Amino acid sequence: MIDQAENLRKIIHNNNQLNHETPKIRSARVITITSGKGGVGKSNVAVNLAVQLRKLGKRVVIIDADFGLANIEVILGIVPKYTFSDVMNGEKIITEIMTEGPMNIKFISGGSGVQDLIRLNEKQLSYFIKNLYLLDKMTDIILIDTGAGLTDAVLSFSRAADEIVLVTTPEPTSITDAYALVKTLSTQKRESLPNIKLLVNRVEDEEEGREIYFKLKQVSKRFLDVEIEELGYIPYDKALVKSVKLQEPVSLSFPKSEASKAFENISSRIINIDAANRGGLGFTSFVKRLMNLFNS
Repeated sequence: MIDQAENLRKIIHNNNQLNHETPKIRSARVITITSGKGGVGKSNVAVNLAVQLRKLGKRVVIIDADFGLANIEVILGIVPKYTFSDVMNGEKIITEIMTEGPMNIKFISGGSGVQDLIRLNEKQLSYFIKNLYLLDKMTDIILIDTGAGLTDAVLSFSRAADEIVLVTTPEPTSITDAYALVKTLSTQKRESLPNIKLLVNRVEDEEEGREIYFKLKQVSKRFLDVEIEELGYIPYDKALVKSVKLQEPVSLSFPKSEASKAFENISSRIINIDAANRGGLGFTSFVKRLMNLFNS
């Protein structure tokens, strides 16, 4: 059996040769999808954005960082064989733990959580970082689906991010919890504050969604001095409920539905957003910042 470390060295060597022969390749764009509370459809948002971004020609990887639930697995109808933990302990390389999803979307299970990162020794950490570098170069967009609520893990994933898609619904408790998450993030240094984009799910119409956005925008700016961007709105759609039962993304099972069209528009907006100011630091940098947060 070929030694996994030797296998990894060959892949990285080939990848480095490719980088020398071609123009500089930007690191993957890392977008953390989170919410102030559970039950807002965050994982459905992650999966359907992945489908629509793939339709736009982007190479997409979803990382399920919700260590308590496996919603991505349920929505896709996929049970991964390996997790990030298998890379951390040196048993697998990054390409071997990827599970194939629809439309060649890759899916990675977070495993037992970021707590594993703290336990890595220097040799394990070096191996893991090399794998992250490889993931950075073979992917255009990495979507991280976090848990919900103001837990330490969710806050750390959010603080380490360059970009956050904050999902809420018109329910008052959901809006309040979304604001609470923004408030908690606002305590960090301004230069390290992630770019926050609001997505309102299950709206009756666009007017309702825009009203919620403007309310959150105003209170966040006035009381927290934090800017929130408008990303879009997903209408309440029975097609989405049906797709969950089918264990398929609504963007595939009902591509002409109102929800699918909304996800398509939002994905186009994500692509068209000027990413010049996001830093382009990629997933390797994201994980290093995450580890610093957990070790601080």
